[in-house]
Amino acid sequence: MKIDRWSRRTAAAGAALALAAGIAGCGSVSDQTARPAAPAPSAATTPSDQFGRIPDVVEKAQPSIVTVFAEGDGGERGVGSGVIYRSDGTILTNDHVVAGATRVEVAFADGSRVAGRVTAADPDADLAVIRVDRDGLPAAHFQRSLPRIGSLAVVLGSPLGFEKTVTAGIVSGLHRQIPGSASQTRALVDLIQTDAAISPGNSGGAVVDSDGSVLGISVAYVPPQQGAVAVGFAIPAATATRVANELLEHGRARHAYLGLQPGVLTPQIAGRLGVAENGVVVYAVTPDGPAGSADVRPGDVLTAVAGQKVGTVEELFAALAHHQPGDTVTISYTRGGEQHTAQVKVTDRPS
Repeated sequence: MKIDRWSRRTAAAGAALALAAGIAGCGSVSDQTARPAAPAPSAATTPSDQFGRIPDVVEKAQPSIVTVFAEGDGGERGVGSGVIYRSDGTILTNDHVVAGATRVEVAFADGSRVAGRVTAADPDADLAVIRVDRDGLPAAHFQRSLPRIGSLAVVLGSPLGFEKTVTAGIVSGLHRQIPGSASQTRALVDLIQTDAAISPGNSGGAVVDSDGSVLGISVAYVPPQQGAVAVGFAIPAATATRVANELLEHGRARHAYLGLQPGVLTPQIAGRLGVAENGVVVYAVTPDGPAGSADVRPGDVLTAVAGQKVGTVEELFAALAHHQPGDTVTISYTRGGEQHTAQVKVTDRPS
């Protein structure tokens, strides 16, 4: 599967960056220690009720959405979106929007445009914090819980440089992993899926609910060339706020780390290892790392983390995303046709 994201190097016209399937080093996108629980069902609403609220939703949420312009040393320019995180001039966006930028500007909904500076970034979560010298800004409200599947999803941002653009749809799925994305990034796991149109330039903007609260930060989409019709993804608000708070407080975010290099368990590798089930093959183990200390070895096949089955590298990252450094997790693995379990105390991923 091909997934498109859009970077600082992407022109406003929106050429996309393709992610190919492959093998990545071990790591994860951190999340809460447990998956955010979906809210209890509320009174039923019809689709017309939901979509009839969109103008009011936009009026409430739009002032908190910005356009981010970034320029690199080589003069390459890109455009993305962002969300006002705090009224003191703190803006949240995607790391890939501003990665390597030497000059950043932020355009607000009122038409003003000011210089910004990237104060902290986390490529593993694909999030970054920008500061501008302006206060009294209309900060967005971020949801703490996951939305219900089928609920309203309104995307706000600047696709292809068209500022203050609105698209709408529903929440199509939760806890999505992007197949093959681990070869390029650890960020595309445990995502919210929506059928609201997401395009190059929406990156870093908001997906909001029927109350105008942020459900997630737009991060990727499956392009039509892959046969997709409106398949977009967002980083859940709970993940975004946790990482943003850590970036603001410590300058970096913490991520659960096993200390191994996972890889795709191909049929050929499975045959050589004598493994019949799905799993993730261990290519290498960091000496004295968490997994190595628990006697995990190259050639072992991981099948579960904390009771959650892992059949792909992306599923492994997603399972780790719900744990913090210092947590002890049970991992299950196969070695020489025999099943094993081990208690592993995960550490912070090295920077």
